[in-house]
Amino acid sequence: MIYHLIEFLKDAGIDIPGQGLFGYLSFRAIASFTTALLISIFAGKRIIRWIQKKQIGEEIRDLGLEGQMQKKGTPTMGGIIIFLAIIVPVLLFSDLTNIYNILLIVSTVWFFIIGFADDYIKVFRKNKEGMSEKAKLIAQSAMGLAIGLAVCFSDDIVVREQVEVSHTVAAAAPADSTSGDAAAPVIEKHDVIKSTKTTIPFVKNHEFDYKWLSPFKGTFGWYCKWAIYVLMIVIVITACSNGVNLTDGMDGLATGSSAIVGVVLGIFAWLSGNIVNAEYLNIMYIPGSGEIAVYMSAFVGALIGFLWYNSFPAQVFMGDTGSLMLGGVIGVCAILIRKELLLPILCGIFFVESLSVLIQRFYFKYTKKKYGEGRRVFKMAPLHHHYQKEGIPALIQKPLKALPEAKIVGRFWIIGMILAVITIALLKVR
Repeated sequence: MIYHLIEFLKDAGIDIPGQGLFGYLSFRAIASFTTALLISIFAGKRIIRWIQKKQIGEEIRDLGLEGQMQKKGTPTMGGIIIFLAIIVPVLLFSDLTNIYNILLIVSTVWFFIIGFADDYIKVFRKNKEGMSEKAKLIAQSAMGLAIGLAVCFSDDIVVREQVEVSHTVAAAAPADSTSGDAAAPVIEKHDVIKSTKTTIPFVKNHEFDYKWLSPFKGTFGWYCKWAIYVLMIVIVITACSNGVNLTDGMDGLATGSSAIVGVVLGIFAWLSGNIVNAEYLNIMYIPGSGEIAVYMSAFVGALIGFLWYNSFPAQVFMGDTGSLMLGGVIGVCAILIRKELLLPILCGIFFVESLSVLIQRFYFKYTKKKYGEGRRVFKMAPLHHHYQKEGIPALIQKPLKALPEAKIVGRFWIIGMILAVITIALLKVR
């Protein structure tokens, strides 16, 4: 809103000192991050007190984990803090006419509602199961389908191919404009197209086209490739939302891991929305996607502020209100900047956590059917709980002794940072 007010005053010929700063993505990203951080810290304290007054505490099942029962009654539904800390700065400092921001805002609200409904059922209706898995999957898939159709049919979501840039001129042009497209006047050649291409590492042009998966050609092949792309979008968004949800089992684990992913996605958005950087890195130039950097700055700021209260020992849990929302935002953002195929590396923590649950369930059911007794691969799933248990029969026994929760979280963060660096480095690996 501040951004649009400044633009209105500029068009009206009213000059305000410093208004030119709002034309730079870097300034608005910093403002967005700072505002989100402050809201999360200062408003978060009051929200936690309100949650405590309403006696919205976490119900803990005794799973035999060290320090687990001490968490009973800890305020939950802290995702409300994250939601407010993201939405307010985005409304203040981002371009609300930008299609990417619109889709991210709608996605954030939608996944927040899903998570809030799930927590509401658990806390207020005293149903520990919460919303059924089927209902959550349908709701998540519905948003994935909506994003997929928007990518398919919106004329504002395009990529530019065969871009040639005059670096001599580009060096003199501001590379940090409102749209990330300040160097547009130096474009010598480009094709604006609707495309099913995405970014993939280890290949010459960093590109993979979903049409290669279509068994048909011609008109039917055109429809088939878009159907495959939309299906992929639904899968990615649903998987990300559930992946973060499964990871949210230790103080600060999902919060810190999501913040690391958010930083990388924000960098990718800024690079993809700037024609000079996109041409230099040989990645797709996506007009307007630079605005996503402002959004992801608020995302990261909100999480770092929330970590003030969520780090071990946690004063508040985000609950499904936060975890489903964070995963949904990560998935939607990756889709919009065409980096979804990098997620297994970038979101390696979430990916392995989800995979551990699938492996555990499959192996338990398989051995129960074959031997009449279910057996385990891990001492406990999701994977982070495996390191908290000892003395449980399982194929994988290491570590033999249970590790402190803070150590497990810290090591997972370090792994997340390593994966983030690798993901960024892949942009220059051919």
